[in-house]
Amino acid sequence: MTQKRLIVLLFTLVVALLLAACSSGGSTTTTTTTATATAAPTTPPTAPETSGLPDLNGREVTVAVENAYLPFNYIDPTTGQPDGWDYVVWDEICRLLNCTPIYVEAGWEGMIQAVADGQYDAAADGITITEDRAQIVDFSDGYVSIEQRLLVRLDETRITSIEDIVNDTSLILGTQTGTTNYETALQYLPADRIQAFEQFPFAVQALIAGDIDAVIIDEISGLGYQGENADSLKLVGDSLSSDQLGFIYPKGSELVGPVNQALRAMIDSGFLAELNERFFGPSFTITYDDLE
Repeated sequence: MTQKRLIVLLFTLVVALLLAACSSGGSTTTTTTTATATAAPTTPPTAPETSGLPDLNGREVTVAVENAYLPFNYIDPTTGQPDGWDYVVWDEICRLLNCTPIYVEAGWEGMIQAVADGQYDAAADGITITEDRAQIVDFSDGYVSIEQRLLVRLDETRITSIEDIVNDTSLILGTQTGTTNYETALQYLPADRIQAFEQFPFAVQALIAGDIDAVIIDEISGLGYQGENADSLKLVGDSLSSDQLGFIYPKGSELVGPVNQALRAMIDSGFLAELNERFFGPSFTITYDDLE
């Protein structure tokens, strides 16, 4: 397996949490084989105090994760155990609020609707906050700001910006179905010039193979693919969109306020800053090649 570094120093972490208190409670959902799995720690970040936070009385909280989105959630290729930013954050949320996280592996396609339908209490998968999605689910306050960029082949000379793709009707843009990246692509191109893939690894493979000409992708993921394919890929152009990520819940969930309070405590204690350095800094070396 490769050990190339996932370079994410350009990744902008935004502490944009305006958290309000609310009562505990929520819906119950199915469990899974990954239930209660805890991310393997290195040096644990400084833990915030629980004083003054809501008490969820030990309730189970089912959290949907894809286990395929570095560095947020994945199966560690060395230990075979779930790991990632989402796991560590939700473990800490439940420590602070006295709840038990039950992690459920779920495909990205359909995840948001499944949460809206009450199949899960929450989902943590680097989900972009949008007005359309907020019609069917409740969001936490945004905890990360992420940029959308263009990923192209290293020897590509025709594309330096999205305008180059717009103006050359022979060029095909790839991305993943059901993502805000696809929605952004539609703002620039008709659907027949966009090839949507079930997962980003398939889109990147098609790009390397020359089947498509560029991929619109979150910068954090694009840097990862660029890092593991330094002789094949590069990011070009300015940011196409700056979006905030948040957790999602069924409409009316009583978890929103308590979880936001826990996130605020994790910010105030420095817990999130230390965690961000671990997963978004240059010491994070796991790549998508390692997960294959």
